[in-house]
Amino acid sequence: MSVPVHALAHRPLTTEAVAELVALPAVASVPDDFDAVDKEVRLRGWAWEEDGLVCESFRTAHGHVLCTDVVSPFGCGEARTFLVFGEVYPVDPHDEDMTNAAWLYGLVDHWQEQPGWTGSRPSTVEECQAVLAGAARVVAEHLGTAPERTVLSSDTLVTGPPLTHRVWRTATHALVLGPAADNGPYGYLTHLQLSSTPLSCGPELPPAEDEDALDAWIAAHIDW
Repeated sequence: MSVPVHALAHRPLTTEAVAELVALPAVASVPDDFDAVDKEVRLRGWAWEEDGLVCESFRTAHGHVLCTDVVSPFGCGEARTFLVFGEVYPVDPHDEDMTNAAWLYGLVDHWQEQPGWTGSRPSTVEECQAVLAGAARVVAEHLGTAPERTVLSSDTLVTGPPLTHRVWRTATHALVLGPAADNGPYGYLTHLQLSSTPLSCGPELPPAEDEDALDAWIAAHIDW
């Protein structure tokens, strides 16, 4: 039986988009100066994200939203970067009033209105999982390897029904594909994102059977 989701908006990942994100820490360094960052943004065909989707973020040339915890993610090995390719408004079965929060539909619709984005309203968890599975195939194709860990998200990581997290590691960074808290004005919407964060954000990747430790490791790598 399908599990309902109020709304889903997404733009598929491509190998080019994944390659760009993975390469960011190793590109030529750009100083933390607005003019220097703005020049790099324009050279890449990016833009400053000015549609209110995510505060202080970029719109990449591939149409995704990239947010980071530094002024310049270019050539910064310590930057935490998150490439958002989907937005979900999940159903909360424990909060009947959420069915009446019509203004949240507008936030997801705003994502869906962006160039190249599509979506459905209503949607299902299965559709969200299909979007994540498609993105996982692209990441695996670029990295040439299957994920090291595949686990359903717990309610300690995101609001709403469980969605799949997949974990890869490079020599220096953790790549985590899956749901993450939107951290927006309401805090209930969920990003579908590919996170690239330094491995130093958390200890060694826990074994698959240690679900609590794995949840903690993922949490350390997918949020601010």
